[in-house]
Amino acid sequence: MKISIETTVLCFCLGGLFAEGTFAQQTQPTYTTFDAPGAGTGANQGTFPVGIDESENIAGYYADTGFVYHGFVRASAGTIAVFHAPGAGASYPEGTFPQSINAGGLIAGYYEDANFAFHGFVRDADGAIHAIDASGATGTFARSINTAGHIAGFYRDASSVNHGFARTPAGVITTFDVPAAGTGPGQGTLGESINPARAIAGSYIDANDVWHGFARAASGKITTFDVPGASTGSGSGTVVECIDTAGIIAGYYFDPSGALHAFLRAANGTITSVDAPGAGTGIGEGTEAYGVNTAGSIAGYYLDANLVYHGFLRGVGANITTFDAPGAGTGALLGTQGLGINQTGAIAGYYADANKVYSRLPTPTGARGHAITRRYPRIRWW
Repeated sequence: MKISIETTVLCFCLGGLFAEGTFAQQTQPTYTTFDAPGAGTGANQGTFPVGIDESENIAGYYADTGFVYHGFVRASAGTIAVFHAPGAGASYPEGTFPQSINAGGLIAGYYEDANFAFHGFVRDADGAIHAIDASGATGTFARSINTAGHIAGFYRDASSVNHGFARTPAGVITTFDVPAAGTGPGQGTLGESINPARAIAGSYIDANDVWHGFARAASGKITTFDVPGASTGSGSGTVVECIDTAGIIAGYYFDPSGALHAFLRAANGTITSVDAPGAGTGIGEGTEAYGVNTAGSIAGYYLDANLVYHGFLRGVGANITTFDAPGAGTGALLGTQGLGINQTGAIAGYYADANKVYSRLPTPTGARGHAITRRYPRIRWW
């Protein structure tokens, strides 16, 4: 489920000088919707942002009418540039999948070629694209890029085992494995997010197919953790999505009944469970966090008991605000999904309209996606 390549999404964790405070939370937010040029209008097509930087530049991908995927970057002024990684396939379900954008405009992600093999890439601010392939990989997935251009991700070997990697701006790749990670197909170590201090957060899958969280310091020291109350059943556990400048880690976990809950792990190891008001408690329902900023605000979405998605923001003071994008569908497996959050409190995500219904849980795959940004007026706090 989590490792599905076509539907995997990433938060973009940033720090900075702005934070969302009490006054901002009392001010009505504004929404901007957009669709990338060439995005399809049918089921499973549309526009899907994955990262937002402090200037509100947004990176993501879109599916065209032939279900080929292309990257895009939208400047804060609204100009959208689309791109296709050299070597990326041009047939279903191939293409280019950006995953993260940094403050310098560099974009990291991966692409699928015509032989259904995956390769990482980094796109320079001037548009030049460089492929990334870890040694011994049959598939390489760049998942996050920090402000200095260091990249974290994972690769799969010939036995379909996952291994983490870190890449320097000069292109030097270091691979790593969590000692407790399984060595069977689909198991292993998944690097998901890297912060400015080059700390990497992610998940590992053990020999019983249970998910656990980890944090890897720049020195290489690895700390593992599980959210208290997380299920220990196969295919469940603790799933890490991102790490911010201060070392705060966010993600979600499965409880023993199969419901999901977001979590926040402080740099000292303290873990807080988060449930959005209205989140369902059935199998596959609940709250998932995908973005965290230095102020400690997290963004994500929840699935209610009617199987409708809604965005949420947990801001300063642990206040939770839920939201629905204008035009979002209200039927089962339609709705709004918040993903990345920057230091001003602006959230990038997408919504599914009411033209189609989703086909399966828990990842939405059936309605046209439309990109959104949601922001409060910028308030500087001294």
